[in-house]
Amino acid sequence: MKNIIIKISACLLFATLLWGCKKDAETEPRDLFTDDLVWDVKDNNAVFAQQFLANLYNYLPNGLNRFDGDYLESGTDDAVPSRNNTFSVQRYTNGLISVISNPDGYWGNTYFGIRQVNILLANIDKVPSTPANITKWKAEARFIRAFLYYELLKRYGGVPLIGDQVFTLKDNLQLSRSTFQQVHDYIVTECDQVKGSLMAAPGADVDWGRVSNAAAIALKCRVYLMGASPLFNGGAPSSPQATAGLLGFTNNDPLRWQKVIDAAEELRALNYFTIQTPFISVFTNKKNSEVIFAKQVANNTTLEVQSTPVGYIVNGVSNEGRTSPSQNLVDAFPMLNGLAINEAGSGYSAAAPYTNRDKRLDATIFYNTLRWLNRPVETFNGGLDKPNTNVVQTKTGYYLRKFLGDFTNSSQFSNTSHNFIYFRYAEILLNYAEALNEVGRTEDAVQRIIDVRKRASNGILAGGNNRYGIATGISQSAMRTLIQNERRIELAFEEHRFWDLRRWKIAPAFLNSPINGIDITRTAPNTFTYSTVQVAIPVFTDKLYYMPLPYDETVKNPNLQQNPGW
Repeated sequence: MKNIIIKISACLLFATLLWGCKKDAETEPRDLFTDDLVWDVKDNNAVFAQQFLANLYNYLPNGLNRFDGDYLESGTDDAVPSRNNTFSVQRYTNGLISVISNPDGYWGNTYFGIRQVNILLANIDKVPSTPANITKWKAEARFIRAFLYYELLKRYGGVPLIGDQVFTLKDNLQLSRSTFQQVHDYIVTECDQVKGSLMAAPGADVDWGRVSNAAAIALKCRVYLMGASPLFNGGAPSSPQATAGLLGFTNNDPLRWQKVIDAAEELRALNYFTIQTPFISVFTNKKNSEVIFAKQVANNTTLEVQSTPVGYIVNGVSNEGRTSPSQNLVDAFPMLNGLAINEAGSGYSAAAPYTNRDKRLDATIFYNTLRWLNRPVETFNGGLDKPNTNVVQTKTGYYLRKFLGDFTNSSQFSNTSHNFIYFRYAEILLNYAEALNEVGRTEDAVQRIIDVRKRASNGILAGGNNRYGIATGISQSAMRTLIQNERRIELAFEEHRFWDLRRWKIAPAFLNSPINGIDITRTAPNTFTYSTVQVAIPVFTDKLYYMPLPYDETVKNPNLQQNPGW
């Protein structure tokens, strides 16, 4: 018996890490980790059933360097990969994406995760645990399934809804796509039905990382935001798929913004979440008052090695500097007074471009002269972090600082929390502000942006009028632009920019324009000259508003209608 348990535990470990034990081809399941063992009617502690539930969390995406070491933002105007990789996320900006070559092909993993949820729901009642536990575990699983459907919806539009069914090879698998509205409403309904059975936020320390009622409300808020946005709110590009309701709602209804407001206010009413300060601590403290739901990983130094500029050597290991943020993104950060760098009175100086900037810039971007590991970053030509040799190095004059621990004055790295945050309170406030502005409550929207900007003593200065750089009497249109920019900088590299540009239907304006970097020359020990240089010209066409359904799926299932242009 002891030998069997050891083998099962080993299989479970690999399942946790690799989403299932690797098996040879088979005609029927012959896993050692059998259903009778998982759903053991004599297992009063439900040990294996709980492990099965825990494994469901692995099907949710990890946004940290998940594209062969690159971020999704390297497929936008916010960054480019430092490395040359023909299979990288840059396929979204160089026109090389196709139905057989999609770096973000998330279809198979997601539906396998949905199947695993349905297996749990079909069997969990066999386990002799308490009714309260069974109810909570079902709610967790249903939330994960709803989240997985959201991941499909934002990529593809409407997809097949399969309910609680666990398909076998004898079942008809030639399923048609459900409409956008059907999937949208399904996710929202699931969130509302399970939120009362989930643990109340924030939960006990031992349960940190599990789904809470706040996570269900946050997912609902985000789905409502997507549905209210221009692309999905009756604005899909003309096509048979759009007419059939696969790509969004078939009508425009401004009242959809009110649902975003209602969800944001429901979450705020929990009276737990606040804006965390300082900014970097949001991403390095596993448990804090801003995080609503995050993917849990063991503390490590992986991101520090992958992101730190290439001239730094720690414990004999050269750092990789994989991500090169763009000048476009750097220019989006306002000044410390909240004014855009091109606004009158901002105080911006092209000769000292990083002086008196929004503090979030220092926490997001490694720029020339920023201090790190006991020395200033050197991204000037010939500097330690841009030697202009054959070493992989920044293509833009910048490296990614966000998500790393504070090693400003350290000589080496120490293990740091790098949980990828799915939902945090600042995003809810930004969702709230966007919806308020769209229903004409612009001044109420201003207050929500102020909540984000002030971030106690670590944020933008209040100014004499306590508006944190937001103009008195700002118009709805100007406020819309400001909110879009605020999302860009506050949520940078958290997998929002890629989808935001699409749902706002403004991707052509940003993804058909040059991506820039900075060329820096040192003229004296502490004196530099700066000039903007073009590093890439992205390409965006209407078909890129939606991801292509995988080729092998459409070949196997002729009822699975492909998205337009693919």
